[in-house]
Amino acid sequence: MTIESKLPDVGTTIFTIMSKMAADHQAINLSQGYPDFGVPDALLDALNRYARRGENQYPPMHGIAYLREQVAAKTAACYDASIDPESEITITSGATEALFVAINAVARAGDEVIVFDPAYDSYDPAIRLAGARAIHLPLKGSNFRIDWDQVRQVLNNRTRAIILNSPHNPTGSMLSAADLDELANIVESHPLFVISDEVYEHMTYDGHPHTSLISHPVLRNRCFAISSFGKTLHATGWKVGYCLAAPDLTTEFRKVHQFVTFTTHTPTQWAIAEFLEKSPAHYQNLPAFYQQKRDILLDELKQIGFSAMPSQGTYFQLAGYDDLSALNDVDFVTELTKKAGVAAIPVSVFCEAPMEQKLVRFCFAKEDHTLREAADRLRLFFT
Repeated sequence: MTIESKLPDVGTTIFTIMSKMAADHQAINLSQGYPDFGVPDALLDALNRYARRGENQYPPMHGIAYLREQVAAKTAACYDASIDPESEITITSGATEALFVAINAVARAGDEVIVFDPAYDSYDPAIRLAGARAIHLPLKGSNFRIDWDQVRQVLNNRTRAIILNSPHNPTGSMLSAADLDELANIVESHPLFVISDEVYEHMTYDGHPHTSLISHPVLRNRCFAISSFGKTLHATGWKVGYCLAAPDLTTEFRKVHQFVTFTTHTPTQWAIAEFLEKSPAHYQNLPAFYQQKRDILLDELKQIGFSAMPSQGTYFQLAGYDDLSALNDVDFVTELTKKAGVAAIPVSVFCEAPMEQKLVRFCFAKEDHTLREAADRLRLFFT
């Protein structure tokens, strides 16, 4: 017998492909989004201490109380939003699990879920596995804005949810207060939910503040706000995230969550909780920390001949290469990896329809010397 695939057109993710290609060709990996610098020492010390203390058995399904309390405190401090740790916070095994669970908690067979291209690649498969259909709408212009009139045009009685991502991967754009008000107007007139991917919430630049949807008075009771400690704490491999949602939404979220992962690595939860309580300066200082790295990469790319607008958020920088190559973006990043020794991500893989712009995504969550060495390799290749 053969399996009739539920995802017949889905293969290995572009992140795995490019990281393997980078390793095979000894290229500097600016493709997959993870740091090449370490986790804070205090966090590592706490992890070791809690593991040795014996915090190694099943925690509560929705996460240990200490961590949920610290997430609530951080949310209050950052967004002036009061969140109940017991009924509105669920700790998950990474943000990808939280996104999958939120989608499957609300989407049903025949439903439609709106996503915006370029869209992170886990959204569409999760929607299809729920039996629903993803409606792909393109972000508009060089600053990648949502066309809210276009959103209204596609709304119908099958529209179940809208997925938003701000700060946005891969473009680095961010939602404005006006965007949230437009969304609120839609939510007030249509029975739909919002799934808000906010994993880069603490990586915003040039004075652009992030506003969580959980803090908006209208959106508060209709959204799942999802974030990631992996991004915030330089520990992507730890796979710990969380979901904030009103009590009735959280109830449905947890019904799915308990049968996906049930719970999340216990000593890591304890360590993160302690670190959040004792070292809030870590996430408070992330904007300045990453903006300096963005500026290094941005300046180098422009000198080489790429075109680029400064990323407003995330730790990714888009770069246009019209003046450097006529290749499509997949072939271009393959050439960069194999011949220049620098790996990037082709932006077209995040889109359902072909893109007019020739763009690639570079990750700047790297040591300064890594970014400069990558720039030197690219400069030599294009000279």
